[in-house]
Amino acid sequence: MTRLFSTAVCTLLLSLQAVGQSWPYWTYKTAPFQPPKLEITKTGETVPGSIFIGPRDNQPAGTAALIYDEDGNLVYQGPQEVTANFRVQKLFGRDVITFWAGEMMEIGFGYGTVHILDDTYKEIYTVKLTDNFVSPTGETKDSYIDLHESTITPRNTLLVTAYNVTQADLRSIGGAEDGWILDGQFYEIDIRTNEILYSWSALDHPDDLPFTDSKQGLADSGTSQEHGWDAYHINAVELVNEGYMISIRHYWSGYYINNDGTVRWQLSGEDGGDFKQGEGCGFAWQHDIRVFNETNEGLVLTMFNNANTPTSSQGPSTGLRLGVDLANMAVSNLQTLNDPNDETHSVSQGSYQLLDNSAASHGFVNYGSITKVKEFDAAGNVLLTARFGPDNQVASYRGYKQEWHATPFWQPAVVVSRTAPNTVEVAMSWNGATDYDNWAIYGGNSEEAANKTLIATVPRTGFETVKTLENLKEKYIQVVAQQDSSSLGYSSIISV
Repeated sequence: MTRLFSTAVCTLLLSLQAVGQSWPYWTYKTAPFQPPKLEITKTGETVPGSIFIGPRDNQPAGTAALIYDEDGNLVYQGPQEVTANFRVQKLFGRDVITFWAGEMMEIGFGYGTVHILDDTYKEIYTVKLTDNFVSPTGETKDSYIDLHESTITPRNTLLVTAYNVTQADLRSIGGAEDGWILDGQFYEIDIRTNEILYSWSALDHPDDLPFTDSKQGLADSGTSQEHGWDAYHINAVELVNEGYMISIRHYWSGYYINNDGTVRWQLSGEDGGDFKQGEGCGFAWQHDIRVFNETNEGLVLTMFNNANTPTSSQGPSTGLRLGVDLANMAVSNLQTLNDPNDETHSVSQGSYQLLDNSAASHGFVNYGSITKVKEFDAAGNVLLTARFGPDNQVASYRGYKQEWHATPFWQPAVVVSRTAPNTVEVAMSWNGATDYDNWAIYGGNSEEAANKTLIATVPRTGFETVKTLENLKEKYIQVVAQQDSSSLGYSSIISV
C-alpha cells in the first residue's frame, strides 16, 4: 500500500476561473515542482507550525498537497493531483497526514479517495467508499467519497461526505414531481477495512429539512440526472458525544444528529433555529463547523462564515466562535475574526482552525476561493497573512497550520552542474524532510570512496540548497542531510 513519490454561479464553487499565470511560482533543479510562492506578511509573534494547503487551478506542476514553512519555503509537495483537506491528524495515537484526492465535478462536489500517510510518507491506509451510488453521468466510480470531509475520529474511524443523485418531488419549490436532487449524505468508515459503520441521508428527514428551507434556488437545476439540485450541501461532519454534528451550507445551519439518525437540534445562522440568537451570531453559506468542550450544559462551536455566494452577499467572511448554551437554548458570540484592513468576501470553501483548545487560542483562517490564509491572536489581531495566488482564480478548499515532523523514506535529491573546468554547482533537496538543518558534501575519486572526504558543509536554505565548489578534484560526490552532525539521509552517488 506504499504510495511512492518520485522526485525525477455553482461551477465557481469548486472549479474556478483561468489559471493565475501572473503569480510567481518556485522552480527547482532537484524536483519537477512549480508550487506558488507565498507572499507573507508578519505583524506579531505566531504559534509555531507549518502551513498546509492544497491549491488547484494554478500551475499543473504546483497542483498538489503542499507544506510550507512560515517563511514561505516549500517543505513538501505531494503527487501532482487535485487534493483537499490536507492536514495532520491522529490515528492509533500517532501523527499522520491525510488528504482527499480525486475528481472535481462541475456542480460543486467530487469523487475520490482518502490517503493516510505516516511520518515517512508511506501510504499506510487508502480509504474508499463503494456503496450504491448514482453519479450525474451514470458512470461508475472507484470511490464515492466527496472532497468536503475526511476527519479521523477518536475511535480511529473516518467521517466522510458523499453526494448521491436521485429523484424527488420538487413541487414545493416550483420544480417537477419527478425532479432530480443531490442527496447530501455522510458516512463513518472503518479505516482498516473500508467497512461502512454508519450512514445518514438528508433526504430521509423531510420534516427537519424541508426543501422550502433551502437557500439554494432551483434556477436551471433539478431537471435532469446530470443537473441535480444541490438542496443541502453537507460540508463538515464532526463526532460528538451523542452522535454527529454536521454543517449544511445551503440551509445556513448546523445540525446535531443523534446516534439513531434523528435530528436533536438545529442552529440556524438566519434566526437561531432551536436557539435564541444573540448579537453577532448570524452566519450564512458556512463551512467547517467544529465542536469543542461539549458537556450536557453546552459546547463551543467554530466555523468559517462565508456569508457569500457567487450571487449574493451577507457581509464579509469571518471566523466565528460561538457559545452554545444547551440549558437555556441560547447562543452567544465568543469571537469574530475579521481583518478590518483587508475585508474579504469568500464565495466558496474555507476553514477556521483553533490552534489550541483554549480561550486564549490563536485562530487560523483559510479563505477558500480567496487565496489567502491568516493567523489571528486571542484578541483578534492579525499576526500573519500568506497569499498564494490571484483571488477567485486559485483556491485551497481548506488550510491548516500544524506542527509536523517527518523523515521521508526516499533519498535526498542532488543535481550537479559544471560551470567551469574545475567548478561545479551542487543543488540539494529532500522533499518532505522537516528536521535537518545542514548539508554535508562528500567526495572521492571512485564510487566506493565517494563518502570518504568531507568537501564542505552548508546550512539548509529553504527547499533547495545550492553550493558552488571551486577547484574540485573529486570525480564523485554524495550529499548528506544532517541535524547538527547527525546524519539523517544520504543521496545517491553522483558522477561529477
